[in-house]
Amino acid sequence: MSTASLHTSATEMLTGWEITDRSQDSMRHTVLAFLAARDDACLRSCAPGHLTASTLILDHTGTHTLLTLHPRVGAWIQVGGHCEESDDTLRDAAAREAREESGIPDLSLSVNPIALHTHPITCSLGVPTRHLDVRFLGIAPEVDGGGLPDIVRSDESVDLRWWPVDDLPDDTHRPEMGDLVAAALAAARGVSPA
Repeated sequence: MSTASLHTSATEMLTGWEITDRSQDSMRHTVLAFLAARDDACLRSCAPGHLTASTLILDHTGTHTLLTLHPRVGAWIQVGGHCEESDDTLRDAAAREAREESGIPDLSLSVNPIALHTHPITCSLGVPTRHLDVRFLGIAPEVDGGGLPDIVRSDESVDLRWWPVDDLPDDTHRPEMGDLVAAALAAARGVSPA
């Protein structure tokens, strides 16, 4: 996969994404404008900002969400990160990051994003930049005998835990994470395998 084809696939996905929420549609147009302005918009080397891909993971019942205590952010958030040149699409980047950061190999991922978000951060570039995060829904497989799937914390996380969707930790970004969980629950019926 080339940088150009990742850029093209991101543009096509966001152009075709039908969203009824006016705020999210406005954000979609902002991200599309950034893509139109920057050929390197999907690469972390793009210092003014870059697209990232993340996944809000739910257990198969939709009662728990998997959050990571992010060392740079200092709060509980969804898993995700930078696109790599080996990613064919943003969805592929989100799936790769979700598997790497959760240790769950068989996640099902939504075809389309469930939300977009932008935030300032000093990421691995080492300079202040902005992430334009494209957020997907991931559903963990059902576990034999019930319960929550086993998880494996990566080196990119301080901690990794399942949380009840109606009892998120105090040190999370509010109301952003509550809104993301609500979007994930609303989209949970339309998930297809990654």
